[in-house]
Amino acid sequence: MRIIMAGASGLIGSDMAAHLRSGGHEVLRLVRRAPASSLERRWDPSSGELDPAHLEGADAVINLSGAGIGDRPWTRGRIDELFRSRLDPTRTLAAGMAKVDSPPKVFLSQSGSNYYGDCGTAVLRENSPNGTGIMARICSEWEAAAHGAPAGVRVVTPRTGVVLSRRGGALGRLMPLLRLGVGGPLGNGRQYWPWITLPDVSSAFSFLLQAPVSGPVNVCAPEAADVNALIAGLAGALHRPAVFRVPAPVLRLVMGKLADELLLGSQRMEPAVLTEAGFAWRHPGLAQAAAWVAAKD
Repeated sequence: MRIIMAGASGLIGSDMAAHLRSGGHEVLRLVRRAPASSLERRWDPSSGELDPAHLEGADAVINLSGAGIGDRPWTRGRIDELFRSRLDPTRTLAAGMAKVDSPPKVFLSQSGSNYYGDCGTAVLRENSPNGTGIMARICSEWEAAAHGAPAGVRVVTPRTGVVLSRRGGALGRLMPLLRLGVGGPLGNGRQYWPWITLPDVSSAFSFLLQAPVSGPVNVCAPEAADVNALIAGLAGALHRPAVFRVPAPVLRLVMGKLADELLLGSQRMEPAVLTEAGFAWRHPGLAQAAAWVAAKD
């Protein structure tokens, strides 16, 4: 397949591009600077600039664009940037597809588990309602923008959970502490984090390119885990203790709104669509995932 990818330079995008190329696919990256190779095409989503010729002959478009959620404090300006960095690229891609004679057959546009908001212990499947909060609203508008793609394009909006990797990503700041034996759960630890390993994210997106699936897809492992279990599993695989709990009031003091939405909120997400479609996880259980994260290669 000939695949156009936006947001390919991040942790997920880099791994996914390599995974797809290893499977024999051609991956062309959309970049905001001057192209550095024949596999790059320039665009400017902030101004809606995308040459429709870049999409000609493409079989699929993958959209991973978006500013980092936890990189900076949530000031009013930053929240606006979180919206714009997701909606502008998605709308630009959807509009570009409408301008070509033969649009791509499939549009995979990233969303997130925060679509559901804070739902405690309720099991969340793809038909569960949209929650409340800034991130829930961002995800809802993000998905709506993706469905602006022209008729005939199969639109998939993967609601991806916390991605476990050996470096970087959502646990990028926590993993070094766990390796040193000075990490621990966040808040009371009873909040559920839908998790998935980086290799399984790339495999899931590759699977969704060709599976007869459309609409929202929960991208997480089938084994649910709260933060206490997740941190204990990772620390155990690293042969380190995890006893330094960070109380919720401290997190709120340091991080403000970020703490409640990203760290203390609970989404017990179930990958119902992936399971029914026959997707096979490399790391379906927490023990397998933790062992992979802790391994050196």
